[in-house]
Amino acid sequence: MQHTGKVYLVGAGPGDPGLMTLKGKTLLECADVVVYDALVSPQVLAMINPQAEQIHAGKRRGKHSLMQEEITPLLIEKAKTAAIVVRLKGGDPFMFGRGGEEMEDLVKAGIAVEVVPGITSGIAATAYAGIPLTHRAYSSSVTFVTGHEGAGKYRPAVNWQAIAHGSETIVVYMGIHNLPCITEQLRLAGVNVHTPVALVRWGTRAEQEELIGTLGTIVHQVEAANFEAPAIAVIGAVVNLHEILAGCRPAAIAPYSGK
Repeated sequence: MQHTGKVYLVGAGPGDPGLMTLKGKTLLECADVVVYDALVSPQVLAMINPQAEQIHAGKRRGKHSLMQEEITPLLIEKAKTAAIVVRLKGGDPFMFGRGGEEMEDLVKAGIAVEVVPGITSGIAATAYAGIPLTHRAYSSSVTFVTGHEGAGKYRPAVNWQAIAHGSETIVVYMGIHNLPCITEQLRLAGVNVHTPVALVRWGTRAEQEELIGTLGTIVHQVEAANFEAPAIAVIGAVVNLHEILAGCRPAAIAPYSGK
């Protein structure tokens, strides 16, 4: 069958609508179908063409609107009748967003597909918190790693021993629920318990908040503050800059009011 539609894997960025790319915004405004994830902000969803079919495919811990194995068949089916199908993902599709898996499946199915990168939360949320991931006085290297170790994994577990010694700054995605294990593994790998740690929740949104501690204290602080996901963790000396630079955060995010 000849497919007439095309699927666009679009990164929505971390939440602030001002960080949405122009290309992504244009696709949302002319899309026929938009399949979006849970962490896409309401301000970004407001950019979607009002006539478009909108399908929530969000995945949060223990709560799934659609299972992952249901999403690609849905995209294939929609591409048979719709000209522009947008798969809208929080952050960047290729940064722990399963965009590569979905794109691979679409290509195998003969569907035209294109990726539109987005600003990933590991960069944007930390920037809004006043934490530069690199700094000549603190860090010349960064590692991005997933903290989500799901059941029935198809790949080896994260090698925290290698991560601990691989760079001066470590950024952990989706690590709040496994934070006790992650901090323990890093300590066992030789990372000093006094190493600064920052958690940034709802990064770049109006409700953004940070929790600052050390490798040895952060788990207790999370429990005491009832600090919950979604959040990015930053581990390394660059966290010390938060005290100096946090006041430079952008003004509160205004609602999206039109094109």
